[in-house]
Amino acid sequence: MSTNDIRGIIEAGKARLGVEFGSTRIKTVLTDPAGNPIAQGAHDWENQLLNGIWTYDLKDAWSGLQDCYGKLLADVKAQYGVGVKKLEAIGFSAMMHGYIPFDGEGNQLVPFRTWRNTITGPAAEELTALFNFNIPQRWSIAHLYQAILNGEEHVKDIRFLTTLEGYIHWMLTGEKVLGIGEGAGMFPINSNTLDYDQGMIDKFDALIAPKGFPWKLRDILPKVLMAGDDAGRLTAEGAKLLDVSGQLESGIPLCPPEGDAGTGMVATNSVAKRTGNVSAGTSVFAMIVLEEAMKKVHPEIDMVTTPTGKPVAMVHCNNCTSDLNAWVKLFGEFAEAMGMKADANTLFGTLYRKAMEADSDVGGLLAYNYFSGESITGFEEGRPLFARTPDSRFTLANFMRTHLYAALATLKLGMDILLDEEGVKVDQILGHGGLFKTKGVGQNIMAAAMNTPVAVMETAGEGGAWGIALLAGYMVDKQEGETLEDYLANRIFAGKLGETVQPDPKDVASFNDYIRRYSAGLPIERAAVESIKL
Repeated sequence: MSTNDIRGIIEAGKARLGVEFGSTRIKTVLTDPAGNPIAQGAHDWENQLLNGIWTYDLKDAWSGLQDCYGKLLADVKAQYGVGVKKLEAIGFSAMMHGYIPFDGEGNQLVPFRTWRNTITGPAAEELTALFNFNIPQRWSIAHLYQAILNGEEHVKDIRFLTTLEGYIHWMLTGEKVLGIGEGAGMFPINSNTLDYDQGMIDKFDALIAPKGFPWKLRDILPKVLMAGDDAGRLTAEGAKLLDVSGQLESGIPLCPPEGDAGTGMVATNSVAKRTGNVSAGTSVFAMIVLEEAMKKVHPEIDMVTTPTGKPVAMVHCNNCTSDLNAWVKLFGEFAEAMGMKADANTLFGTLYRKAMEADSDVGGLLAYNYFSGESITGFEEGRPLFARTPDSRFTLANFMRTHLYAALATLKLGMDILLDEEGVKVDQILGHGGLFKTKGVGQNIMAAAMNTPVAVMETAGEGGAWGIALLAGYMVDKQEGETLEDYLANRIFAGKLGETVQPDPKDVASFNDYIRRYSAGLPIERAAVESIKL
């Protein structure tokens, strides 16, 4: 498509906008009606550990969104010489889970408690037993019940409880809704009724009835919507919040806001049964769309849904590339000190490729990438840690591969339960996220960890902002009876099969050897948590 063609699409108001609030970056992607990215913007931000709670200030969410959208407008102007006055559809995505409660006047009651917190252990354990359904610590219902167990004063005043993208969507449209996939990270979903599980809601209401709160659970939860549903219109006030330049018109339709799990499924065309995807960035999670229900409850496995409500088994790990990124940054500082300026892409590419020269046992090195707690291995807090013996082969290649293995180690432990114990079948896993940007590295190591073919498409780096833009497009494009699976397969991904890597038996054996040492060495990490106080 020519520049003139794209300019015409933008001027006609036919472009679609996707926005994702990631862990370290807010990203906007503008697409044409065929789903091709045509412009983007980005804004870096970071969570804070305040009083033992991982949080983001919602004021930073707004300033970051406005800066990010402004950069997208600048990109559009630079490439096509036009502004953006109207859009065909908008969608918002963000990190799943967490806890943002509001009172009846719309006042935020406590700071945003993010998915990264591991402070709800007693609540999660009790609710898992009550529901006979795994309730992870980061789920909104676990945060709510933990606040109740803690006797927190604000709970009685709650009139609305939502997640980050649910909050943004509410402020821009006035609608208290979520996509069903994100709703599944707040409270369990019944995939038959395509709504919160009413039996579990009744159990929860009965559990807290003695407290005498002036609300019932369903009263304070967002309404769940399906992919393709109309989720409201951008209000005049919302348009000013999003676009401080004042160009953007109100009245634009928004699709249901979805979490990064759902947008990851869409961005990798992994919404059909026996498909799976892995998102690897600050955190890492794998999702497999199931053919049938699992045999038993596993605390390591979450049950969520696709954006159309199909059951999905999810292995979620709080930690992935943060420690790896910190080491790459350190090497970058060394390069600068030596008078060698290297951009981030060169640094990551060089170091990642070096990892592929490592010994099969990675020299006997060991690393734990725990910036925060990790429920799969039973840690409420984390301490990044590197260990070696005096006779370890301490080379750059072994060092880098060790940290790449560490980034996927807890995912491997969780996926082994799903694939080996539950016998879940998956034909192929599609990867997306920053880990896969260096060709031939992250993809190969992921294939070794999963012992499953891994495909990465050219769009792997686009991530959730692109995924939610596609969901916005589905809302306005879908024909009668056209499923999301059909829309993605036939209109978006037709002829765009990514390069697939088969697991190398030697790499599989190498990763398995590392996992044995990693599991045996977990007491080292435990000692670090207990000995090094925050």
